[in-house]
Amino acid sequence: MKIVDFAKAVGFTKLAACLLTLLCFLPAHAQEAPPAYDAAKAQAWSANDQGLRAYTLVLLKTGPTPMAAGPARDEMFKGHFANMTRLAKEGLLVYAGPLDGKDGLRGLFIFATADLEAARKAVDTDPVIVNGEMVAELHKHFGSAALLAVNEWHPKLIKPKP
Repeated sequence: MKIVDFAKAVGFTKLAACLLTLLCFLPAHAQEAPPAYDAAKAQAWSANDQGLRAYTLVLLKTGPTPMAAGPARDEMFKGHFANMTRLAKEGLLVYAGPLDGKDGLRGLFIFATADLEAARKAVDTDPVIVNGEMVAELHKHFGSAALLAVNEWHPKLIKPKP
């Protein structure tokens, strides 16, 4: 059906109203200005021209001596979280989080260093590693330098308790 025939069938006023309604729901395609380049931040975060930098990615896997549930395990994990907090405050640990446990994968760390030995020393301070609950597999990783902003922004996203 041609537009002219459709317009005659539904009436021009109804067609105009339909088109106006459609236009109201279409997203505006105004040209957005590109984000401003922050040379100081790029330099401070060691970003290359694409905004990327080197990290160490650590996969935490189930270790040879899992600890049974109880007070000792609770203390070990309390130390694990305290260790992550300390490393984050030092600026070395950029990101950490649990994984689903599939294939023994329990968690990950991303360290703000390309130096595998420096990352290994930091990992070796963690109680879950010390106690054999988990083992660490280290890999070189190249990703967004903006990951360094996670530790600044994450606390601002935690809703205060009443």
